[in-house]
Amino acid sequence: MTDDEELRDEAEAVYQALLARVGEGVPERRLDATRRAVELLGEPQRAYPIIHITGTNGKTSTSRIAESILRAYGLRTGLLTSPHLVRFNERIMIDGRPISDEALVRNWEDVRPYLEIIDAELEAQGKAPLTFFEAVTALAFAAFADAPVDVAVIEVGMGGEWDSTNVGDGQVAVFTPISLDHTRQLGDTIREIARTKSGIIKPSADVVTSAQMPEAMAELEEAARLTESTLAAQPKAFDVVDTRVAVGGQLVTVRGRAATYEDVFLPLYGDHQAQNAAVAVAAVETFLGRGSQPLKADLVEEGFATATSPGRLQLIGVEPTILVDAAHNPAGAAALADAVRRYFDFDELTFVLGSLGDKDTRGVVRALAPVAAQFFVTEPASDRALAAEDLGDIVRDEAGDEATIVYSDALDAVEAAREWAGEEPRRAVVITGSIVLVGAVMAYAAEQGWKDATA
Repeated sequence: MTDDEELRDEAEAVYQALLARVGEGVPERRLDATRRAVELLGEPQRAYPIIHITGTNGKTSTSRIAESILRAYGLRTGLLTSPHLVRFNERIMIDGRPISDEALVRNWEDVRPYLEIIDAELEAQGKAPLTFFEAVTALAFAAFADAPVDVAVIEVGMGGEWDSTNVGDGQVAVFTPISLDHTRQLGDTIREIARTKSGIIKPSADVVTSAQMPEAMAELEEAARLTESTLAAQPKAFDVVDTRVAVGGQLVTVRGRAATYEDVFLPLYGDHQAQNAAVAVAAVETFLGRGSQPLKADLVEEGFATATSPGRLQLIGVEPTILVDAAHNPAGAAALADAVRRYFDFDELTFVLGSLGDKDTRGVVRALAPVAAQFFVTEPASDRALAAEDLGDIVRDEAGDEATIVYSDALDAVEAAREWAGEEPRRAVVITGSIVLVGAVMAYAAEQGWKDATA
């Protein structure tokens, strides 16, 4: 066994040790446990400034675009996102790359004894030990301090107020569009969800938010008032001026807080990605100059050009065309449907669809049905998955019997969809509905050597 293979095995063992904890789908509504962890670790989250990002859709893409611009400025960056698609290392990015196996293992060995101390303390108090995401948060903050980084872009795991990432104090708090998702944990109204997410706003912070529904904006405005924070909101403070379809993405003109950046190429598809880019620009303007100093146009161009958002309307195969998109709620599915209409010119489109049981799957199907020739229905490899037959019943209700084909095995569904698409030259397949499903298919595509599988 080579040294690289041995390290990869050790990194996988770290992931398995984390998986032994309570999963991120069942978060603990607490901050004290993570606060205790970072306290024992020497407060690593205070070793660098933080841009803290929450919302319902667009968090990861916005985080990645903002990080890319910061890196174009020559800053050494940390980026925490979730969940991962193929490998756990993707969650903790350092200077634009997934954390190395060596750094992951080394930091885990440093952190693990302290996590075990806290587990024992919690259990002695009759409380649940640290969860998967609480442990990951502590690990990421420590890894960023170890790197070290100049700035960390931190994506909230779920919600905001009690999310474990909230032990970090965001110099800039960023909000992408807020809609209904994770209603069991966050509440079943936009106002409740926005109130929980607004908990990331710290005293005297700078706040940047995308356009929001009125009830969500009211909660953000109130939180900013109570914390004496400044609030820059789209469309008044910044906005997308124009976007035009281009080969491999789009040309975007963004009016930032301090300047307008014209016809910048963004290698991502969908008007929603232009919106994410506008929020990212405003966030970086706010971080670097509190919104009063223009960014350097050439560095915005570099940041956009090198931005990636894996699993978000990403091409993973040609002949036939295969795309993946991590949309898993109605708002995300609607953005996906709009994007495939505008940015592609297929005669027929089919979806390989899987879902988790706690999602508004019917809303997802309704959003996709107008652009779908048919659905290949399956289920992700998750104990939270909605059974393929149950999902099939929903799809039949919304799209009809003839448009619904059910496969219990996800890869069988993918291969059947590829065969269907290969029968005509202008057909395409989109795998969507579950991040777990998208990640599994991306890994499969890489194994099979599909063109652009690792792009």
